Amino acid sequence: MKFLYYILFIFLISGCESQKESKTSIFKTPFETSNGEETATYNETIDFYIKLAKEYPQINIQTIGETDSGYPLHLVTYNLDGDFNFKKIQESKTTILINNGIHPGESDGIDATMLLFRDLATEKINSPENTVITTIPIYNIGGSLNRNATTRANQNGPKEYGFRGNANNYDLNRDFIKSDTKNSKTFATIFHLVKPDIFIDNHVSNGADYQYTLTHLFTQHNKLGFELGAYLNTELMPNLEESLAKDNWEITPYVNVFNRVPESGFSQFMDSPRYSTGYTTLWNTLGMMVETHMLKPYKTRVEGTYELLNKMISIAEIEGSKIKELKALSNEKQLALEKYPIQWEIDTTQTTTLNFKGFEADTLISEVTGLPRLKYDKNRPFTKPVIYQNYFKPSKTVEIPDAYIIKKNNYKVINLLTNNLITFTSLKKDTIIQVESYKIKTYETKKNSYEGHYPHYNTTVSSSIKNVQFNQGDIYIPTKQPGMRYLLETLEPEAVDSFFNWNFFDSILQQKEGFSPYVFEDIAIEILKENSLLSDAFQYKKLTDEEFAKDWYAQLEYIFQHSKLYEPAHLQYPVYRILKDFKLNVD
Repeated sequence: MKFLYYILFIFLISGCESQKESKTSIFKTPFETSNGEETATYNETIDFYIKLAKEYPQINIQTIGETDSGYPLHLVTYNLDGDFNFKKIQESKTTILINNGIHPGESDGIDATMLLFRDLATEKINSPENTVITTIPIYNIGGSLNRNATTRANQNGPKEYGFRGNANNYDLNRDFIKSDTKNSKTFATIFHLVKPDIFIDNHVSNGADYQYTLTHLFTQHNKLGFELGAYLNTELMPNLEESLAKDNWEITPYVNVFNRVPESGFSQFMDSPRYSTGYTTLWNTLGMMVETHMLKPYKTRVEGTYELLNKMISIAEIEGSKIKELKALSNEKQLALEKYPIQWEIDTTQTTTLNFKGFEADTLISEVTGLPRLKYDKNRPFTKPVIYQNYFKPSKTVEIPDAYIIKKNNYKVINLLTNNLITFTSLKKDTIIQVESYKIKTYETKKNSYEGHYPHYNTTVSSSIKNVQFNQGDIYIPTKQPGMRYLLETLEPEAVDSFFNWNFFDSILQQKEGFSPYVFEDIAIEILKENSLLSDAFQYKKLTDEEFAKDWYAQLEYIFQHSKLYEPAHLQYPVYRILKDFKLNVD
């Protein structure tokens, strides 16, 4: 009798396994049916998730917002409980958000995530009980629809893929803070809906040749800061590396070099808020980009991405409570900060040594140019210690104001604040307020167009305390709120990805009123007679500045700009800082 029960048990188990395999075969992906040579099209991807959601109550698919392509973004969620209320989820579970196809030619994550959701639903792999997985199946829809087989010059498959630029030819992984695209605005809506604890953005890259299929680009841990940053660097990253290595998927930090060998050493990539992980970090989300190596076979890259995602889910399932506690602690501690770093530099006093697996390279004479070229030799693998600079320190900090005030005409900025759930109020009546005011002192501008802009850099400001007239409806923005880092990164003009540096306020850089020299000559004489301090400064500048002494127009301009005739709006930064508490009439 025991033997019969045993046989029956075996049949039941076999039947269950057969049923799982049957379900899996129904939801075969183009990647699988092509033996790892093709990636799913946009329509195939969305149809796959729609069918999966109809079959399995653990999966939900919804459309959210617009993109430049005219198609909405989709958010797909896997929750073993079948509950898709994110407010409830955030109270009890850890949430992962996976972004795919930001560069649709880098399609590994698109296919890997399809396999992952299918295998979770069909129980081919264990489903997490305390972790919810969400994904944007294809973020750059316009680029995905612009399918070709030629634009990824160095990439080893798939046969066809999408294009890097979106429907309006923006690189979406440079748009998170400036939000020129509808895609970016909708991403903000999704991000603030999901409020992920972990964010993963899937990419493919090549800066050198080496043995690894997988590289990781975690958000810079010093910039993330607090105990959460330390946890990322000393626990989460090593745990992921070790768990992958146990299954023969070795991974290394993103190889941040161009046309030189990795063994010469390299630094961590600093992800400022223009990038996805730089943006998500502003809300203390643990972020990483997966960067598979484009020279490896496509099938291997997708399988590696799948394994990485699965390992991260396992880590989240075990460490989720700790991650949420550290995130909450960071949210609390940042509100007590008095200063905030807005620029960073490599800390040369601290480094990490990687046991790096690469290929020897030679410098040969190019048959094309006749000049030296770099060539890797895959027949000469090596493992060498390599210096990795992954510690950064602030190079510039600012005092955190109690609040910012923006005049109501700056609707582009106000719309972005609203889209990012920034809390603000409006003045109830016209009033004069004492504020810290910035004047743009110096800046440089890129000579070539970059993502629809000519960004500024090396910006400096001078500040002064003054009384400024504000009007009913002008916007008062307290800094002590969850979006504090977003405010500081965008509204402090010296921050790398500030709204000023992205040309939001370029109208202040042009002087609107001027003078005719033949008229102003006589006025200038009277100005110098009436203002002895200005006259002395003018004469001193002529004596000490040879170029100035030879330039008659520059001399007249100097007098004009130091007189009451000079327009106050020129170089006046239109965002004001309040440094201390005061009573304010707001709605």
